[in-house]
Amino acid sequence: MDVRTQGPVLTVDSVDVVRAGRTLLGQVELTVRAGEQWALLGPNGAGKSTLLALCGARAHPTAGSVEVLGHRLGRVDMFTLRRHIGHVDPRSRIEPDLTVRQAVLTGLVAAADLPRRFDPTPAQLGRAEELIDGFGLRPRADAPWSVLSQGERGRALIARALVGDPDLLLLDEPTTGLDLAARELLLGALADLHTRRPQLASVTVTHHLEELPASTTHALVLAGGRVLAAGPVDQVVTSAVISRAFGVDVEVERRRGRWSAIGAAPQ
Repeated sequence: MDVRTQGPVLTVDSVDVVRAGRTLLGQVELTVRAGEQWALLGPNGAGKSTLLALCGARAHPTAGSVEVLGHRLGRVDMFTLRRHIGHVDPRSRIEPDLTVRQAVLTGLVAAADLPRRFDPTPAQLGRAEELIDGFGLRPRADAPWSVLSQGERGRALIARALVGDPDLLLLDEPTTGLDLAARELLLGALADLHTRRPQLASVTVTHHLEELPASTTHALVLAGGRVLAAGPVDQVVTSAVISRAFGVDVEVERRRGRWSAIGAAPQ
């Protein structure tokens, strides 16, 4: 499959998603271009997971259109398209006996295990080894998945998502279950990634501003399935927008490139 190298990486145009009579998304618009790092924010039930499923070619809209890597959903084989999208989800199932190296290689087949006759090319093996080194996993390359810490698994999942050299990276609450040290290591790895691959576009879903990578360039805030604000991150991640979205009065601060929110008085 050819993927578009010019124009937007992702376009969500006037999208509605209705399930069992309930509107999960209403008139959502989003355009992601090469090199942009988007944050997708909002309270529980805002529609973040639904929107990310559209971005990852894992669901269809009820109305409107979604184009991913130059292909419109509904006019393309979804499974083939997903092979060009890197997806990081801490809840992903990986066979516990796989080594870190093998787990990273499963990203080439979009499965929890490697096929019996799987025979990666030298270039694919080299890419896996490069990512293992880049994410500080060399000492654990031959360790089974079952003995890894949550932080090690988080970095391995990012390597797994990148082994196929995607043009779009989706991160679904990538710091879930991590302690402070592991979270900072993972966020540092993401910031380094965007230095190494400046044209890679990404969308990160999180509930907590503290979990946004410093490399974040844009943000979209959802509330009740609708876009409350979208655009450059410093224009969107503000005290007024975040307070309105979450229904609490908070003060948003940014220091050394990272965000925090203080305050919890109900409106």
